[in-house]
Amino acid sequence: MDLFTAQGMDDLGLPAESPNAPLPVRMRPKTVDEVLGQSHLLGVGSPLSRLLSPDSTGVSSVILWGPPGTGKTTLAYLIARQSGRRFAEVSAVSSGVKEIREVINSARRHQGATGQDTVLFIDEVHRFSKAQQDSLLPAVENRWITLVAATTENPSFSVISPLLSRSILLVLDPLDSGDIREALTRAAADPRGLGGEVQISEDALEALVSLSGSDARKALTLLEAAASAARERNGETVEPGDVAAAASVALVRWDDDQHYDVASAFIKSMRGSDPDAAVHYLARMLEAGEDPRFIARRVMICASEDVGLAAPDILPLTVAAAQAVAMVGMPEARIILSQAVIAVAMAPKSNAAYKAIDAAIDDLRAGKSGPVPAHLRDTHYSGARALGHGEGYQYSHDFPHAISSQTFLPERLAGKTYYEPTGRGQESVIQKRLGAIKNLRGVQGAG
Repeated sequence: MDLFTAQGMDDLGLPAESPNAPLPVRMRPKTVDEVLGQSHLLGVGSPLSRLLSPDSTGVSSVILWGPPGTGKTTLAYLIARQSGRRFAEVSAVSSGVKEIREVINSARRHQGATGQDTVLFIDEVHRFSKAQQDSLLPAVENRWITLVAATTENPSFSVISPLLSRSILLVLDPLDSGDIREALTRAAADPRGLGGEVQISEDALEALVSLSGSDARKALTLLEAAASAARERNGETVEPGDVAAAASVALVRWDDDQHYDVASAFIKSMRGSDPDAAVHYLARMLEAGEDPRFIARRVMICASEDVGLAAPDILPLTVAAAQAVAMVGMPEARIILSQAVIAVAMAPKSNAAYKAIDAAIDDLRAGKSGPVPAHLRDTHYSGARALGHGEGYQYSHDFPHAISSQTFLPERLAGKTYYEPTGRGQESVIQKRLGAIKNLRGVQGAG
């Protein structure tokens, strides 16, 4: 059971209301109209609207994917309450396959005895093992239950494919500042909430919105604590000082999906030459507790993949930064990482080396290869010369500028170009040199 589970159950199996419950519990939406920020999921004919209707039959199970505090548990409760379906909840943390089967068997018996379907709600379904998720498949496929599973992580990474294919994936949007503001003002005035006993100053409201991290549950928890702080000083209005007493740092959300998303934004910001965005995502990762060594590895990869030979001094700089991070550790490692990140972001960019190796690998996998030319083959062993190995090899240093007219690619790939310098940064010099090499080779070959 999560924060919203109160003592006791109602006739449907939903947590019973209690005036002593935490503010987020008391302010849980009672109707769809009170749900904030998810209008895209609640339109006429949508899977959720069908689940909410008491007259709908053959409804599909759903997986709700979204950040914390966006209403996943609320929607599960509303589905049971508005449709009149029996409600059951299983903890993804403490329940095993045995408990899941017991719930499913109970649902089947209840359905057979009363005709009433059961909504099985599983919060944090990504915490279920493969075996636990597998145990749900027969019940979902045969509609012995209507599964409503919630997750904060990308189901593609955390939910088994058979369960995904038997369910409809619904993506909840993060709540924006307007949604959070509405949730706070509603809670301050509503009799279920603070009932107008205290007001919220505009500055305090902005602080609460800022601290919530798009999480309505967090916002309401902070409001309740801030209101208590105001009452303790006999104040009638929640002020910024009361909010500061309730929380001193902003909420930083971090789960596996956030890990991938923020890391992706981090790399793309460095690639896009935006040092401010790159440092922002660096800060998010560090504040969320990301391993600084992981970050340093990403920076090294970016230095080669996206900067490359346009600024060849950047890769050794990032390698040195990674070594320094390992030796120094946090919190000082943040400074070293910031220096390396800004250097990568501000460097001229080239992915020519990256494209070259991938193009060469693609050709090999497509069967485009050939034997090593005889003049390039190993000659150090007895009998190699008799096989013609090394015959005709031109020692480069014997030629002007150490450039011979020799060909080096297999015959089948003669004339193939993999490395194409961009002309940016140091590659402008490389580009000119490569052109000169090709000219020399052509002249000598013609001679």
